[in-house]
Formats: sequence, structure tokens, C-alpha cells
Amino acid sequence: MLPVNGSDKGLYMGLVAERAAQAHGDQLIILDHDLDLFPEAGRRLTFAELAEYIDDTAARLYAAGVRRSDHVALHKSNGFDINILSSAVARLGAVPVQLSPYLDADSVLALLRRLGSPHLVTDTDKLDGPFAGTSLAEIAGQVIIVAGSRPGTVSLADLAGSPRQAPVVPHLDLPALMTHTSGTTGLPKLVVHSARTLHGRYRPQAKLFDMIREHETVALHVSYVHSRMPLALAVLLPRGNPMVIMNDAEPEHAARLWAETRPGFIESHPNSFMEWEVLADHPLRPLSNVKYFSTTFDAIHPSTMHKLLHATDRSSPLFYQIYGQSETGPLVGRGFTRATALGADGRCQGHAFPSDTKFRLVSRNGKEVTRDNPGYIDVQAAGRALGYFGERERYDTQVHGGWWRGMDLGYRTDEGCLHLLDREVDAIPGIHSTLEIEDTVLGRLDELTELVVVPGPDGAGVPVLCTRDDLPLDPARWRSAAAAWPQLAEPVQMKLSELPRTATMKVQRLELTARLRRLSASRSS
Repeated sequence: MLPVNGSDKGLYMGLVAERAAQAHGDQLIILDHDLDLFPEAGRRLTFAELAEYIDDTAARLYAAGVRRSDHVALHKSNGFDINILSSAVARLGAVPVQLSPYLDADSVLALLRRLGSPHLVTDTDKLDGPFAGTSLAEIAGQVIIVAGSRPGTVSLADLAGSPRQAPVVPHLDLPALMTHTSGTTGLPKLVVHSARTLHGRYRPQAKLFDMIREHETVALHVSYVHSRMPLALAVLLPRGNPMVIMNDAEPEHAARLWAETRPGFIESHPNSFMEWEVLADHPLRPLSNVKYFSTTFDAIHPSTMHKLLHATDRSSPLFYQIYGQSETGPLVGRGFTRATALGADGRCQGHAFPSDTKFRLVSRNGKEVTRDNPGYIDVQAAGRALGYFGERERYDTQVHGGWWRGMDLGYRTDEGCLHLLDREVDAIPGIHSTLEIEDTVLGRLDELTELVVVPGPDGAGVPVLCTRDDLPLDPARWRSAAAAWPQLAEPVQMKLSELPRTATMKVQRLELTARLRRLSASRSS
């Protein structure tokens, strides 16, 4: 593999919209929700208006006391104004700390303590809901709310008209952004990015997008607090692509929105694409104009790609899958077509991005790494984060001679393709790959909307499944589809809404395992 070249440029979030507006000021962003921060904006704003809102917000934050290098935790109700706030914080040279709206209050408070009296930007819904009765003033140095008023807080709504501030451009290697890991294994870790590492993540994504010849409308349903969102804006805004930014992934809502806006490119989480399979036959034909589908958060099931690729009228549509990690950004990727998606090995993640990423496989037992003896996936990436805030030693334990070990297990094919089998923490004795089982069975049973195999109370693999419209699963169909894995326990059916998820819609497997144990204990007591 070619060596990985660190970026010699920086990605400055606070300047992206301003620079894009100079060339594409009239281009549109369509929202499916109102902005808490700027309710008067409505649901259509131009690139020029976005740049103005960011500059205005930066002025208000400065008036509230935010200064260069300050930590500013953002934890408010879900909406695109999270990214407006984050860009505004960055414009002041401060460090936005993006905390998911779906984190529980205890986790948020623990992360605020770790930051050490940061500014906290939130809203009245959070203060009156999960934070009710909490002494935030003892944890956050200052509590700022986007609108309304509450005792002991500063409201950005009251600071309209504050003097504008010149943008600050910090050194390439200083902290520029903090995001957090998914929290599937406990309290999330705060991942520290610099302008240089953000640009390192931007490079492969920009190269891929520049291969698209058509000027497509791009629909995004992506976690606003994930590092992917500011990078998506950094790719799309300068290229002048119209955007549709979504809060709500509910299929009927998506169908109406896309029938109106006709996106040619859709990016989202794998689980959202699974929910949208029902749109393949929708009378509004919301997917008919889609040329490109893209997911950058997790592996996606081949059957899902197959259904969506056959729902469009565009010639030669492509489904692009990128495998990455919170600490590294995108690592490997590959595209699937109508002809290749259904027959694809769902464990195949693709190839590294030349000069931007590379990977190696390291044996866990001294034997050759193969499909039957998977090894650790070690990576080098130009976008690798600076570290975990407040947990340097924890981060360093995963660095091995310049390689980052994310604790995923896999192997390399003869063609050089990376195959991901499981995370080490999710591996179940006697099962080659839980992800492989999920791919195969989901491809056989169209009535399933989700399938996750986790360890049960006795250590055996328990299939936890969800069905369309929560209809009972036919036991005979299950036995036929899962006949190759007699070691599995009887399946447990749940509603899709009951599954514990991360900010990027991944199922929290450890929490699901804990729930099964609690359920078993309650039944036996």
C-alpha cells in the first residue's frame, strides 16, 4: 500500500459557509424542520443566509462570553442549528464539543465534568426535561440557551444585533472540534480533532464526490453531532450542490419530501436505509431520481442495497459503502451496482484510499490471519484524531507503532479487500461472525426490518429481531432461514423503537445484551 500522507492544509469549519456563499450564495438548503435558533428562517435558506446566520451566532456567542480556545459543549434538541452553532463556535477560535441530543442526562453530566466547567449551549426543552433539578451551574461554567429565558442562563435570543467579530484561524494542530464515540461500550469518549486531521478526513470524501459528474441535489439524514456532518458541508457547500437536510427518517415523511425535492444523491445511516426499503414500491416514487446512495457509518446489508438500487429510474445507479471509525474517519470503501449488490459478501468493506488510509491485519494468536482466524484491523489514516480528551493513556493503548487498533476483527482477501467480521467485544464463542448471520438471514426474510445477534444470559447467541408492522414472525420461516446456525437460541422479537441505539442509529449491542439478562432474571425470580 502507498504511504499515508498527512494533510498540509486545515479545514476551518467557521469559514466553509462564508467562502461557499461567495460563489454559490443563491443556492438552496431545504430543511424538514424549523430552527430553534432562527425560527424566522423557515425551511428554505440560501448558502448566503447560512453564512449570515453563522456569523450572527458567532457575534452572539462572543457577547455571551465565549473566547478563543474555550470549550463550548453543544447539547440541544435535534436540528440543523447544531451545525450552525458549531460553525459559529469554531469561527471564534473556540472548540465546539458536539454532544448527541439522545445522550442520557447522566452521560452528558459526566462528559461536562470531564471538560472542566465548559460553556454549555442548550435549550429550554433540555433544561425542563432531562436536566430538571440538576445544578448545572456547578458543572458548566456558563449555561447559554438558544431561545427563551430561564434563571441563571444567558439567552442568545437576547443578544441579537451584537457586534460582529473577525474570524479566528487557529494553528493547524490545535484542537478544533470534539465529537464523541458511539457509546456502545459504555460512557462515550470525547474525540479531539484538529483542522489538519479534519482535512485529512475531508480528502478521500472530496475525491470520491469529485468523481460524480452530475450536479445532484443531495439529501442528508446524518447525525448532526457526528464528524461526518461538518465534513459533508465542507464537501457540498463549495461545490454548490443543493441540499435537503432531514431530521425525520419516517418513511412516509421521506417519501413526501423526496417526491417534491427529487434528490439524486442520498446519504444516511444503514438502519435508516433499511427503514426506507418500503419506499421501493411507494406510489409517489420518491427514489426514482436517485443515482447515488451512500453510507459512511457502518456496514449495510446486501439485500437493502439491492432493493434500493432497483427502486430508481436512473441508469447505472451506485451504492457506495464506507467503513470508518470515530477516531480515524473513513478508512476503506467500495461501490455496489444492481448486478453486484445482492450477491455481495456483506462483510466486504472495500479497499483503502490511496495516500489517505491504509490497513493491516494483526494476528491475535500468532497464526496466519484468515477468514477462520480473523485478526485485529490496524489502520493508518490522515484523519486520525489527536486523542481522547482527558483520557490520553486510554487512547495511547490503542496505538501500536503508528497504527491505530480499533478492536474490530477481520481479514484480507486475495484481492486486497478488507472483510469485517465482528468487534472483539461482540464476538460470541462458537459463532464465526454475528454480522454474517445477520446479513444472510435478512436477505432471506423480507419481513424483517432488523436483526441483531447478541450473547444471551447463558452465553449462546440470541437473535433479536423486528418485523414490518410488528407482525408475528412465522417460526417455520425462521427455522428455514437460520438452519445453518443450530447453535442460536430461540429468537426474541421486539419493536424497532425499543432497540437501544446510538446517535448514528447503531444498535447498542452491550445494552441489548444487558436487557436480555435483566429480562431473564426477572422471569426466573
